[in-house]
Amino acid sequence: MPLKAFRGPKVWLWRWRRNPLKRRADMMEAWLVLGVWLLTVLTGVLSGLAAAGSIEHGLARERAEWRPVVARVTEKAPGKASSGDQVWAEVRWKAADGSSHTGQARVAPGSGAGAPVTVWTDPQGSLVTRPASASQAHLRAGLIGTLVGVSAAAVPFVSGMALRGRLERRRMADWDAEWARLGPQWGRMTG
Repeated sequence: MPLKAFRGPKVWLWRWRRNPLKRRADMMEAWLVLGVWLLTVLTGVLSGLAAAGSIEHGLARERAEWRPVVARVTEKAPGKASSGDQVWAEVRWKAADGSSHTGQARVAPGSGAGAPVTVWTDPQGSLVTRPASASQAHLRAGLIGTLVGVSAAAVPFVSGMALRGRLERRRMADWDAEWARLGPQWGRMTG
């Protein structure tokens, strides 16, 4: 048998309707629930948008500043040219300021000394990974923004649930005290 049959019809905004049995604690709970939901939504949306904007701005800056440079393999790379996997090898390149740099980069197996390979560098000439494309940056910013938003929204939501639990315990204690005071009188009325 469905439980809904015992609860009766759902009444919208029941917490704010006039009712002679409504107590002060009921109104406090109603405003607490409303406030927590508003704060949860605002916190989640604003922090998620801020995080996504920050990530997207940082990735756009990387795309603007990082440049591809042709580097040369310094010594023969290990492996055979027939295997499709790339291997790590030492490469040398010149930065924009003319200084020479060396580092490890992925190259085709069996690449000989002096073989060209494209690497990405930052403005200081250090090796970096290839920057994210605009669509990759948008996806990454959206995912991180969503994660940050949900995490930030959890704080007011959990705090509100804890406060609501405290109100519930207080209400139950009040009911117990009232029942202890009025409960014994019921026996005299029916006797």
